[in-house]
Amino acid sequence: MPSPRLAQGRLPDYKAPMPDASHAATAHSHADRTARIALVALLAGALGIAFSPIFVRLSELGPTATAFWRVAFAVPALALWMRLEPDSGPRSRRPSSMADYLRLTAVGLFFAGDLASWHWSIKYTSVANATLLANFAPIFVAPVSWLLFKERFTRTFIAGLVLAIVGAIVLMGQSFKLSMDALFGDALGLVTAMFYGGYILTVGRLRSEFSTATIMTWSGGVTAAALLPIALYSGESLVAGTAYGWAILLGLALFSHAGGQSLIAYALAHLPASFSSVSLLVQPAAAAVLAWALLGEPLGPWQAAGAVIVLLGILLARRGSR
Repeated sequence: MPSPRLAQGRLPDYKAPMPDASHAATAHSHADRTARIALVALLAGALGIAFSPIFVRLSELGPTATAFWRVAFAVPALALWMRLEPDSGPRSRRPSSMADYLRLTAVGLFFAGDLASWHWSIKYTSVANATLLANFAPIFVAPVSWLLFKERFTRTFIAGLVLAIVGAIVLMGQSFKLSMDALFGDALGLVTAMFYGGYILTVGRLRSEFSTATIMTWSGGVTAAALLPIALYSGESLVAGTAYGWAILLGLALFSHAGGQSLIAYALAHLPASFSSVSLLVQPAAAAVLAWALLGEPLGPWQAAGAVIVLLGILLARRGSR
């Protein structure tokens, strides 16, 4: 016999299950662990990129030709990686539409613009000016993230961003000089930062759909195709004269690009683009230490202080972006 409550058209009392607190805690812990791994990958990638000026300095070719081989030698290794990775799972779909190919092409063009403008800026201004201005990507990434993607920033993050930039200026301060004669080269340095900012933002968006290997392979092919005519126009030789020269180019391609740049692309799937751009300011600090250790270039107290300030700014920005 049906219960009186059902006969009167009322449903039996139902208690919704309580949320599983342990499940939520596990998910939160997993997210924190993933973010920590991504941060380690980002800093390791920045260290790999910090070796690139050393390779460029040791290269027997001109800067633009060296940039071309940096990407061209990396593409086969990246393509093999892409072919071997599984087709299933998150962020593993293959490009299948014109929109997909256009977005991947944009990544490659942004990176080609970054490399070309930076190498050309070195010809018209000092290496210190070109390096410092090229690492000002955060001043472009943060406003674009706020305007286009509605990303919100805490005061702590902004303080960390400013502190990291100040640290980079202190790091390069003794060598950084503004003059009318180098104005064109300095402008190219800022253009480099704009291109790299665009690269960080587009990779960060695409990593929600595509794997690191897919993005690096397709964009690398576009970058190499764009850099080849620039290298030929510059009149630089594309042929290294010795086995040592080819080994330097191969090391640049596999260690700095396929290794360092891929680690950065991996991290951009798990960290905000704005914070990532601030963290990459560790590059000039690492490059200064490597130049001191490997090339015997002096490392003074101001450079050491600047490196410490950069690291403090990154830690503060991390605290403000949790």
